[in-house]
Amino acid sequence: ASGNVVAPMPGTVVRVGVAPGDRVEARRPLVVLEAMKMETPLTAPYDATVKAVHVEEGDRVAGGALLVELEAG
Repeated sequence: ASGNVVAPMPGTVVRVGVAPGDRVEARRPLVVLEAMKMETPLTAPYDATVKAVHVEEGDRVAGGALLVELEAG
């Protein structure tokens, strides 16, 4: 199974904590998004391997934008 982590709202990427090939555990922060002066960590929904990272620190993203692709397992 694969999964995508998308931006829940428009914002600015302030931190990218993973790279393709990284193994991550459920609830590990992958990307931190800042919107309206609040930082929101976006976490892995399950144990997974990072397949692709589509953003860099400083990127402005729209709500629903694809940030990280995951592969379960």
